[in-house]
Amino acid sequence: MYRLLVVEDDAGIAEEIRDQALLWDMDCRTVTDFRNVLEEFAQYEPHIVLMDIGLPFFNGYHWCSEIRRISSVPILFLSSASDNMNILMAIDLGGDDFIAKPFDREVLMAKLRSLLRRTYDFGLSPHVLEHRGALLNTDDGSLTVNGERVELTKNEFRILLTLMEDRGRIVSREKLMERLWKTRQFVDENTLTVNIGRLRRKLEAVGLPGFIATKVGLGYIVE
Repeated sequence: MYRLLVVEDDAGIAEEIRDQALLWDMDCRTVTDFRNVLEEFAQYEPHIVLMDIGLPFFNGYHWCSEIRRISSVPILFLSSASDNMNILMAIDLGGDDFIAKPFDREVLMAKLRSLLRRTYDFGLSPHVLEHRGALLNTDDGSLTVNGERVELTKNEFRILLTLMEDRGRIVSREKLMERLWKTRQFVDENTLTVNIGRLRRKLEAVGLPGFIATKVGLGYIVE
């Protein structure tokens, strides 16, 4: 089932879209915290986004640009400001299509389904893991924290990916070593310690101290 994220501050319109999406067998979530749209996006991992332009705090152009930093998920703009300038801005900033308010529900659904077909028929499946504001894109190996991109080595990415996939659960050193080197043999355990130390320093530098906790004798955990 495809997941649709609706970024629309008019509760009536958002509810109408949600009801219509459910009729077409789409899961749908509406954003509730317009200060943290990117976090809700990462937590929900939608296949497609419906984005209004006029929003509280930051407009839809801003959030489209933020999403484009970490994902190529299709974005359909929705707005009553349907002049050519707004349409051009929406497309230039990374939007895939535009529909004007007031809209016909069937036309809206047709546009959404068309975007989904065009995107996922080609096997494009962006995937982002989120925890405490850290956004890890598993497609390109990038880490973004509060809009700042953090460069990771291949091993640092694999460590963070393993921990975030199992967030809330302790991950043993043995599991991490298997994930990194595909073996438990002939690997100096100090190498893992060094990699985790470097990763922790990078996380601390972007405001995430203690993101990776050590459980003595057991392993590591992201809580």
